[in-house]
Amino acid sequence: MGKTKSFPLLISAVLPVVILLALTGCGAKKIIPVEDAVGFDPGRSRIASWHELMREKREVPEMQKLEAVNSFFNRLEFAEDLIHWGKADYWASPQEMLVSNGGDCEDFATAKYFTLRQLDIPDEKMRLIYVKSLKLNQPHMILGYYAEPGMEPLVLDNFTDSILPASKRTDLLPIYSFNGQGFWLTRKRGSQRVGGPERLSLWQELRSRFNREVIAAPLPN
Repeated sequence: MGKTKSFPLLISAVLPVVILLALTGCGAKKIIPVEDAVGFDPGRSRIASWHELMREKREVPEMQKLEAVNSFFNRLEFAEDLIHWGKADYWASPQEMLVSNGGDCEDFATAKYFTLRQLDIPDEKMRLIYVKSLKLNQPHMILGYYAEPGMEPLVLDNFTDSILPASKRTDLLPIYSFNGQGFWLTRKRGSQRVGGPERLSLWQELRSRFNREVIAAPLPN
């Protein structure tokens, strides 16, 4: 899969644990700043395709939205943060990811989350989930979709276009999850909410940046 990188992800001091994560990337590309997208034809084309996807899939059933968004972003390249962005740990917005044609697992998962939110899938139906990939023996991030509260989630993963129930992904061991409303630690008998999303500073910064970019360049209605 390429080189392995390690970095600490600090969750608030009020938590009883500090989770250390190591994420993997491969095939990094030179970053093209978002503000230069107008002069970068491939990036501009990908942004236009993203807008078209959101216009075309707004009224389709939720499962079709999941499939379309998952396969759309999975076409992009998996790239290591340090080489791709020049930072050890950077969470890119969907716009940045599309312009630069790549990102790591966090970028794939959050891009799908933001896009599905734009397609009117409620926040409570989705969680970004940190897992350990038992097959690769490394941490990983996926997006979970819950059709109903308490139901088993479907897994959107940048490693595959197949969207499977979590019980079928025996290669993934969940650690914690979050969305725009809360933060949950995984327990043996399910997940336990331990606070709000503000416990993840990178997540809060990304949400703010995404909102600023949407104000500057509105997305399709």
